[in-house]
Amino acid sequence: MEPTLKLADQICFPVYAASRLIIRKYTPYLDELGLSYPQYLVMLVLWEEDQVPVSFIVQKLLLNTNTVTPLLQRLEAMGMLTRKKSQQDERKVIVSLTAKGRKLKEQAASIPSEMAACLLSKEITAADLGMLVNKLNQLIATLNEEEAS
Repeated sequence: MEPTLKLADQICFPVYAASRLIIRKYTPYLDELGLSYPQYLVMLVLWEEDQVPVSFIVQKLLLNTNTVTPLLQRLEAMGMLTRKKSQQDERKVIVSLTAKGRKLKEQAASIPSEMAACLLSKEITAADLGMLVNKLNQLIATLNEEEAS
């Protein structure tokens, strides 16, 4: 069957709708931490690897610098991180977690398992979620390569 302009035939809609609904499920957990979903993504990057240039965060999150900078400014104002010019290259800004930002990781530690529990059902198993994440990562990589070309 050839795709049409029907909503049901579009790849973008189920991805968009699932994303919105999943983020909605995250909201109560993130509210407890005082974070928005985009701020949480920044913190995930820093919990994985601390003391990184802004460009690293931009690359990991597939966002523009002008999108990431306000997130970093807000997180810095909240005392979660610091931003300092690199001593090796003054054009680079290095982002580092503060003690408060590292402590927040402990509070957030249960979120992934609680979210997984929300997403599992009779129709969707942990293996299904794993395969979905894998396929979405492959799709993201493909789209990102095409955009870079």
